[in-house]
Amino acid sequence: MNAAITYKKNKGGRPKKAVKRDQQLAVMCTMLERKLIETKARSFNVSLSEFLRNLALEGQIDRKIKMIPKEVLLFTATLNHLAANMNQVAKKRNQHDELNAIERAGLMVMSTEIKKLADDIKTYLK
Repeated sequence: MNAAITYKKNKGGRPKKAVKRDQQLAVMCTMLERKLIETKARSFNVSLSEFLRNLALEGQIDRKIKMIPKEVLLFTATLNHLAANMNQVAKKRNQHDELNAIERAGLMVMSTEIKKLADDIKTYLK
């Protein structure tokens, strides 16, 4: 059995696209218009080519950036604050230090804030 076996060498790299965009289209504009178009493309977080192509073909541009509601940002800030405080308490307890009355009162306040935050989140998601 002298059948020659040939192996195809894997060159690696990025796979070839089924439909390659290899055509250029020049658009004439003033320097001011160019800057405005580039700024708009950046505001939509897309490349200049993608911006112009989508605008020409679909008549609209979909934003890729999701706007996070102000309430969610406030929840996140409060959670970060509470987490930092809890980390300080855990560090103190791991060093076998006792909490004084002010620190215990602070824990009670944090506990109340966490419960209120959980209620606010449930209300927001309804």
